[in-house]
Amino acid sequence: RFETRSTPVAYRGLIFGVYTMNTGRTVFAQLLGVVPFSHFEHLVDKYQANRWTRDFTAWSHFICMAYAQFTRREGLRDLIACLNSQSSKLYHLGLRQRVSRSTLADANERRDSALFEALGHRLTEMALALYQDHDIGLGLKEPLYAMDSTTIDLCLSLFPWADFRSTKAGIKAHTVIDLRGAIPVMLTITTGKVSDVSLLDNLALPKGSIVVLDRGYVDFARLYLLVQQECSFVVRAKGNLSFHCTEAHPTDAKAGVWSDQTIVLTGERSKKGYPQPLRRVRFYDAVSCLELVFLSNRLDLSALTIATIYKQRWQVELFFKWLKQNLNVKHFFGNSLNAVRSQIWIAVCTYLMALIAHKPFHARISLRNFLHLAEVNMFEKVTLAQMVTNALTGDEIEQGQHQTELF
Repeated sequence: RFETRSTPVAYRGLIFGVYTMNTGRTVFAQLLGVVPFSHFEHLVDKYQANRWTRDFTAWSHFICMAYAQFTRREGLRDLIACLNSQSSKLYHLGLRQRVSRSTLADANERRDSALFEALGHRLTEMALALYQDHDIGLGLKEPLYAMDSTTIDLCLSLFPWADFRSTKAGIKAHTVIDLRGAIPVMLTITTGKVSDVSLLDNLALPKGSIVVLDRGYVDFARLYLLVQQECSFVVRAKGNLSFHCTEAHPTDAKAGVWSDQTIVLTGERSKKGYPQPLRRVRFYDAVSCLELVFLSNRLDLSALTIATIYKQRWQVELFFKWLKQNLNVKHFFGNSLNAVRSQIWIAVCTYLMALIAHKPFHARISLRNFLHLAEVNMFEKVTLAQMVTNALTGDEIEQGQHQTELF
């Protein structure tokens, strides 16, 4: 029905780097080719995403919003003008009619965001399969995850359902990323009032996993439930921790390890919530000149390894920064919760599409620069490999001298 029905073949070609000749497909078509179209149609049927329209289908909706993310459009008028200026090229992707502001606005309000959430989960599975052997350099056999949240400020008069404080609105994106490829394996969108620690109740990780947390997630009863699920954690301790040291281990002040102890909690509530011994590591970071205290249920790892694991938590901060700087997750095309959820999930889908497409070239060009190349070559009929080669011919692209990279 659409040109994109050939997407599974295109996806396999992308994985193995079979982009040696011009296939006559635009850069945008190749990026959309990452999406398994048959699965997308299955999700459309599952969520009855086309039940209220015959013309502006869920695929057309996704094309419009993905285009908005890749080209970083910040307004509905701007987006519609750009889409209609390229209508002949978008026709072959499945967008068969000119789009009006009211049509796209209605779709954002009415089409269930669960469709794009489910698509995001499928793309996450594909990305995890690509990056499962990626070495993060810690020598750990267990998968390592980082959990945190980011707040997106909103206008209270336009988003009254997202009341956060008396004069402002906001939402939170609670995220867990797989640190092997900065891949979001869990994303929950709530209002700004929802506490971070309550999301531990929904955390489901594979057995044997290690999750890195900031001190906002210190709730010993919830952490103990995580241990009972056969998972490990490294979390930054709060300053008012009550404990008793049962064993002191050798330290290495030159490496920054000031103390390494096995402890039991003595606070009435904390020892009831977490009755087992814990590891307490006091570490001095010479770079930031900060003294940090970590807690973990891993009694077998060295203190320096625990400190190094916690340093990996910074990757989730870089992930949030990358999304806000390179995609559109701060200017919304609809004011309802469903519209906001749809746009955020499509932004995540766009990120995953770029991450998968970028994999054959990750040693040659950063993900940020790859995305920017795709933006300026969106409707050029050039293979992704040739696009990268053209950009790197001569002088190499500077790898973010003024901006921290995700990879």
